[in-house]
Amino acid sequence: MLQHPVSDNPPTLTVGQLNREARRLLESHFDYLWVEGEVSNFVAPSSGHWYFTLKDSAAQVRCAMFRNRNQHMRLTPANGMAIRLRCRVSLYEGRGEFQLIVEFLEHAGAGALQAAFERLRDKLQAEGLFEAARKRPLPAQVKRLGVITSATGAAIHDVLTVLRRRCPSVEVLLLPVPVQGESAAGEICAAIERANRWHAEGLVQLDALLVTRGGGSLEDLWAFNEEIVARAIVASALPVVSAVGHEVDISIADMVADRRAATPSAAAELLSPDQREWIARLTQLEQNLASRMETRLRQANRELLHLRERLRHPGHLLREQAQRLDDQEQRLQRAQRTLLRDQRGRLLLLESRLQARSPATRLRNLQDQVARLEQRQQRGMRSKLQAATTRLAHMAQLLDSVSPLATLNRGYSILTDNDGKVVRDAEQVAAGDLLDARLARGRLRLEVKPG
Repeated sequence: MLQHPVSDNPPTLTVGQLNREARRLLESHFDYLWVEGEVSNFVAPSSGHWYFTLKDSAAQVRCAMFRNRNQHMRLTPANGMAIRLRCRVSLYEGRGEFQLIVEFLEHAGAGALQAAFERLRDKLQAEGLFEAARKRPLPAQVKRLGVITSATGAAIHDVLTVLRRRCPSVEVLLLPVPVQGESAAGEICAAIERANRWHAEGLVQLDALLVTRGGGSLEDLWAFNEEIVARAIVASALPVVSAVGHEVDISIADMVADRRAATPSAAAELLSPDQREWIARLTQLEQNLASRMETRLRQANRELLHLRERLRHPGHLLREQAQRLDDQEQRLQRAQRTLLRDQRGRLLLLESRLQARSPATRLRNLQDQVARLEQRQQRGMRSKLQAATTRLAHMAQLLDSVSPLATLNRGYSILTDNDGKVVRDAEQVAAGDLLDARLARGRLRLEVKPG
């Protein structure tokens, strides 16, 4: 900011310096503002910038919105349009014009609409109406589709074009309604309820409903953000697909619908199979059927040839049956003989068991057992007697080997004194003592002589 010293002669400024100072004062004093008014004198030169005048009943102001800002806007201003814009206050130095540098713009009243949209969104979300678990699945195949939209809008044209291309067999029941304006929301609700009533009463069988319209501003799409429309979609017994606006547009109807499509064309694709895929599938099924029929015919021909080979003259069959009867008779006879032999063997076995258990047989067996025991006893006694005899002889031999008699037989004798004591030492006797000498055969009376 220029400093002006207190002087009787202030400095002289150029026009450029004055305008630059005025711009700096404006831009430093004002922050971003929201301004609302009506568009006039709109110009969009080849540079891509937008220039227009914003006015109301009392005043007007020049506005500029440069290309780097307006290229992201979905709304293009038009003369007479009521808009609300976010801007900075500035001054165009070249002409000394007070102007607004626009950063963002929307339809007038869009801010209030956005706030109302967010309030309703939060309310319905708290009730759980956006939850996937609440939503109904779409049918596997849609044969008749109810479309709730404007009869003259681009949306119905896009839907019919896609359906004719993908699957012409899908029937479309159009329930025409206004898609914007004060009465639009009520008529959309009435169309949803009417379609459900017709379906429930069997007047018209519908598989699904499509609620749709083309793109537009938030104000244009507002009918699909009304609470009554949202609750009508939730209450529908028929599954509902919502395709409101362009891909970037999200409405309350999209959030509560069973499925959301980005555009009307995308909704038509979602609700219809591609007939080219069906034709390819049918062609494949036809080829598979033809192949299986050929295989079945070849198999039937083989079975027919086999049956022809098996088909013979009745006389041959009779002879074969007679031979088979003879074979069966022989098998029966063999079986009877085998059975009789088995029964006879079993009878003999039972007889032998009976005889074995009779008293006479048991007595004979006991007598035989007694005889065998007697024989074993006699053999045992003879064996023990022989063993005892052998042992006795052995003991006798042992006794003889240690007996004094054996010693006497070798020429020895046993001397005893008058008392019968055996004389073992010469000192036991004296001269004149009489001794008895026992020999192997006989006895001698000896007198001791001095030596």
